Amino acid sequence: MTATPSPPSILQRTNSGWDRFQRRYAPYIFISPFFLLFFAFSLFPILFNAYLSFHNWQPGSGLGDMKFVGLRNFSDNLTDPTFWQSLRNTAILALESGVPQHLIALPLAFAIHMGLKRVQSLVTAVYFLPYITSVVAISVVFFTLFSWQYGALNAGLNALHNLPLIGGLFPGEKINWLGEVQYVQPAIALVVVWRYVGWNVLLYLAGLQAIPSDIYEAASIDGATRAQQFRFITLPLLRPTIFLAVTLTLIGGFQLFEEPFVLTNGSGGTGQQGLTTIMYMFRTYNSYSDAGVAAAMSWLLFAVIGVLSLINNRIFGRSGLAGKD
Repeated sequence: MTATPSPPSILQRTNSGWDRFQRRYAPYIFISPFFLLFFAFSLFPILFNAYLSFHNWQPGSGLGDMKFVGLRNFSDNLTDPTFWQSLRNTAILALESGVPQHLIALPLAFAIHMGLKRVQSLVTAVYFLPYITSVVAISVVFFTLFSWQYGALNAGLNALHNLPLIGGLFPGEKINWLGEVQYVQPAIALVVVWRYVGWNVLLYLAGLQAIPSDIYEAASIDGATRAQQFRFITLPLLRPTIFLAVTLTLIGGFQLFEEPFVLTNGSGGTGQQGLTTIMYMFRTYNSYSDAGVAAAMSWLLFAVIGVLSLINNRIFGRSGLAGKD
């Protein structure tokens, strides 16, 4: 006679239900905080900003006071001379600060990787220190260095001017770095370069460490010099890292805000030469109380960054021009 199986106990049914809950629902509960935070602080602001760019709205007036205006906010920006000036200033500052960063960081990373391996961590930490330092603190320090009357930079140039042989190469009068039109943008670019060179050095060092050392050893046996190794081995194999570094510099350059804002006291400097697009966007929202125009400005800036990123991808991407023979 076959024995009838006994029904599962209450503990077994409870354990079975708990196991089913763990398999089906627990993973979603554990990862839900990320999606809730992402929706609240990333996705919702982006969607609301896109919605706001088609409306006329003054901050603090209540959501019910929004008025749909279509593409008028975009047309107002495109016909605003100050917007175009800020965009031009941003492009010039991105170029003046971005190109020197990589021209300094790439050879410097190669030199550290090839000749300073024993102290590589220490040297990298020293160069990376400005990146993790407060932007406001850096800008205030450079604001003091650029001071017209008592700045260390003018004092150094004056000391060099008094040297007997090379003194004629340096100006004898004091330069108003943040008060003269031709010096505002180079002064801001110098601060940005000083801050981000270490970040790019770190990126390039990571890329160099991924290149097999056997390639350099074989090139040395064949008689290749360090300059030839850098040109024919490092640069081609480092192209994905260069693409990443240039992309980050491009995005950061067109989002420049803290350095010019602190150095020019938020005014944009003489002739508005230090007024970037993000600064003008902040001014439009905060001072002019025109949130819709500011939101539209952000999407126009996003479009500019997107086009430049596509061009960068065309040059340094996997199928870019730099990878073709």
